Amino acid sequence: MFDSLLVANRGEIACRVFRTCARLGIRRIAVYSDADADALHLRMADEAVRLGAPPAAESYLLIDRVIAAAKRTGAAAIHPGYGFLAENADFARAVRDAGLVFVGPPAEVMRRLGDKDSAKRIAEEAGVPLVPGYHGACQDDALLAERAREIGFPLLIKAAAGGGGKGMRRVEREADFADALAACRREAAAAFGDDRVLLERWIERPRHVEIQIFADDHGRCVHLFERDCTVQRRHQKILEEAPAPTLPDELRAAICEAAVRLALAAGYRNAGTVEFLLDPEGRFHFIEMNTRLQVEHPVTEMITGIDLVEWQLMVAAGMPLPLSQEEITVRGHAFEARLYAEDPARDFMPATGTVRRLSLPAGLEGVRIETGIAEGDTVTSFYDPMIAKIVARGADRRLALARLAGALDACLVEGPVTNLPFLRRLCREPALARAEIDTGWLDRESGRLLAPAAGEDGELLVHAALAVVAERLATSSSDPSPFARPDGFRLNGPPRQTVAFLVGERPVEITAVGEADGWRLTGLGSGILTRCGRLGEGRYWIERDGVRSVFVARIDERAVELVLDGRTVRFPFAGVLDRPGEEGEAEALFVAPLPGRVVAVAAAAGEIVEKGAVLLVIEAMKMEQKLEAPRRGRIVAVHVEAGEQVEEGAVLLDFEPLEAES
Repeated sequence: MFDSLLVANRGEIACRVFRTCARLGIRRIAVYSDADADALHLRMADEAVRLGAPPAAESYLLIDRVIAAAKRTGAAAIHPGYGFLAENADFARAVRDAGLVFVGPPAEVMRRLGDKDSAKRIAEEAGVPLVPGYHGACQDDALLAERAREIGFPLLIKAAAGGGGKGMRRVEREADFADALAACRREAAAAFGDDRVLLERWIERPRHVEIQIFADDHGRCVHLFERDCTVQRRHQKILEEAPAPTLPDELRAAICEAAVRLALAAGYRNAGTVEFLLDPEGRFHFIEMNTRLQVEHPVTEMITGIDLVEWQLMVAAGMPLPLSQEEITVRGHAFEARLYAEDPARDFMPATGTVRRLSLPAGLEGVRIETGIAEGDTVTSFYDPMIAKIVARGADRRLALARLAGALDACLVEGPVTNLPFLRRLCREPALARAEIDTGWLDRESGRLLAPAAGEDGELLVHAALAVVAERLATSSSDPSPFARPDGFRLNGPPRQTVAFLVGERPVEITAVGEADGWRLTGLGSGILTRCGRLGEGRYWIERDGVRSVFVARIDERAVELVLDGRTVRFPFAGVLDRPGEEGEAEALFVAPLPGRVVAVAAAAGEIVEKGAVLLVIEAMKMEQKLEAPRRGRIVAVHVEAGEQVEEGAVLLDFEPLEAES
C-alpha cells in the first residue's frame, strides 16, 4: 500500500478519499485554488499545494501543476476523484509517465471507454445490447441530421466525451434538431473540451440501472451489484438507491454479467460503472461506462460493507481483489439524496453564497453524511454547488427511505437557497415508495412537487408560533428586571406572547397565554393548550395531552421556516416583506441570476416578443440557462453581447410588458 496520496480534486470527494487514507495511515496531500484556500478538504490534509486562480481551467485542470505538486510533496500516487481530470486519459498517462501511480484504469482503456462512441463499439463486439442510434466518427452536421431522420424522433443528442447530464438534449421534432445540436456542442466543448456528439433513440419511460464493477491486475473482475438512478431531472441524478427495486433475479444476473463481460473485453482495471437503460419490457441497453468512482458510490458501500476507495488503492498498488464474486453479498437497502445550493423555483438554477449555518444529522441510526462544506464556507460559481450527500440504510427499502426522509427533515442550511424542501417532498412521494417511476417521472411531476406547501393549515401555524415562543423562552437575558424576562412576564397577569405572521397576504396574529399546564393559543379559533421547548440545532418540541412531538424550524428576523411531515413552509413575520417595490417591477429588468458568460442574445432592442420566447442564454457552472420572456412585451434595450462575462445581478436587458393580443 502507498505511504502517501495526493487527491487531485476538491470538496466532498476529496474529503471522502482522505477519510479512508486516515484510517489506513496514508499521508494526505491536497491541492487547491484561491477560492478554496480555507476549504474543508485542506483542513483534513497533512499537506496542501496551491494550484492557481479560482477557475478550474487555471487550477484543478492544469495537469502539469498537479503532477508538480505531487512530486514536490513526495506523493506516491494520485487519486483523481470524480469530475475535473478524473476521466482524462492524458492526465492518467502523464501521471504514470512521471513515475507516479494513477488510481484508476490505464490511460488507453480510459480513452476507449470514456469516449461514448468508442465504448459502444466495444460493447457491441462483446455482445452487450445497445440503444439504437449513431455513434460514428463523422461529425458533419448534415450527416448527423440525416442519421437523426433515420433514427426517428424523439431522440437524444449526447456529448461523446461527457457525462453528468451535460451536453445532452432531447429533440422532439426534426425542426428543432439544428438548434439542439448547436447547444449540445457548445455545452460539451465548455464542459469537456470536446464538442463531438452521438445520437440515441429515445426510449419511452425507462429506468436507469448501473453496475459497479472492479477489476485487478491478476485477471479478476467482479461486480458489486447494481444501483438504481432513475430519479433524474433533465438527465441529472437527484436520488439513487441500491439495490434496484423490483428487479427480477434473472434480469439482475444478466445485467451484472454483461457489465463484467464489457470490462473484461476492454481490459479494464480498478473501479468503474457500467450504465444501462431498462425499458418497460425488461430489456436492458448499454449507454456508457464511467471510468472512475461515481458520486453515488456510498449506497453500494452501505449495502455491501465494502470501502470502495480502499479497494481502489489496493488495486492501484497491484494487490488482488480481496473478495471473490461469491463472497460479495447484499445487506439491506440504501438511498442517497444530493443536497445542492440551487433554487428549484427558478428551474433549479445553481445558487451561491456563504453557508452561515449548517447542521447535518450524522448521528442518526443508519445515516451517513458526505460533505466538503463547513459552516462559514462559501459556495461559489466556479464549481459544482453540492453541499452534501445524505445517505441512509435500512434492513429493507421502506426503512431506508423512512430514514432518509427523517435525515432530510433534520438538516438545516442557512445561506444560499437549497433544494432541501424539494428533497423532503420527493422522499414522501407514493410513486417513489412504490418504485413506480421512470427517468422522465420527475420532469413530468416537478410542477406539482415544486408547488408551495399550503400555508393555511392551522396545525402548521401552531407549530410555527410555538417555535417562536420556545426560542424566546430559551433566550437568556442579563437584565435582572422581571420586565426583561423572555417568558412574557406581566405584572398582575399571566405571561403573554404574541406572534404575527403573513399567511399569503393576510396577517394572522397568534397570542400564547401562559397557564399552569402550558400555553393556551388564541387567534386560531378555539384555544389550544400545549407545552413547548427547544432542543437545539433548529429542533423544537410541542406536547399536547401528554404526547410530545419533535419538529424542525429555522427562525430569523424575517420569517419562520417550518419542516413538518416532509412539508417545508415559510411564514414571514407580519410587517416584513421579501421584496420591496411595486408589483411588476421585477419584470422590467432582466438580471444575471449568477456569474457566467453570455452564450447567445436572441432579442434586439425594439423587438416585440411573446411569452416564453428565449431572450438570452447564459452559461454558468458548465450548464446553459435560458432566460425567457415572462409575458408578451417589448425589448427596450439590450446591455450585453454574446461572449461577454457578467457578474451576478448585472442588468442584461430592459423589458416592457405589453397586453396580450386579443
